[in-house]
Amino acid sequence: MTLAQSEYPFLDLVWTMLVFFGWVIWFWLLVVIFGDLFRRSDVSGWGKAGWTVLVLVLPFLGVLIYLVAQGKHMGERRRAEAVAAQNQFDDYVRNVAHNGGGNGAASQIAEAKKLLDSGAIDDKEYQDLKAKALAR
Repeated sequence: MTLAQSEYPFLDLVWTMLVFFGWVIWFWLLVVIFGDLFRRSDVSGWGKAGWTVLVLVLPFLGVLIYLVAQGKHMGERRRAEAVAAQNQFDDYVRNVAHNGGGNGAASQIAEAKKLLDSGAIDDKEYQDLKAKALAR
């Protein structure tokens, strides 16, 4: 046996790893709970302060109470946020795809061409708009 093996047995290593990962899980749980708590709009500032004090003063009991009381609602809120973010992204993609990039030179020239064809502007104005679009 080498010196390192005799001074730190395998079971101590396993125990250390379990404790380390337990702490990682505990802090991640706190991040999730505080993130959910402070994103909520239905809880007042005093309510948020109360939950924070409860979780910090009585950590295990406070986390357990919050998870039991709000566990189902936490999932619903996260799902609603994910759906809203996906809808916002989908709208953005549709807008960019529809407008061809929005403010690009090609879309500006196409818009100016539509105005020229409809008679809203004359050929000189069209050439000016086209030159401005290409200059950008």
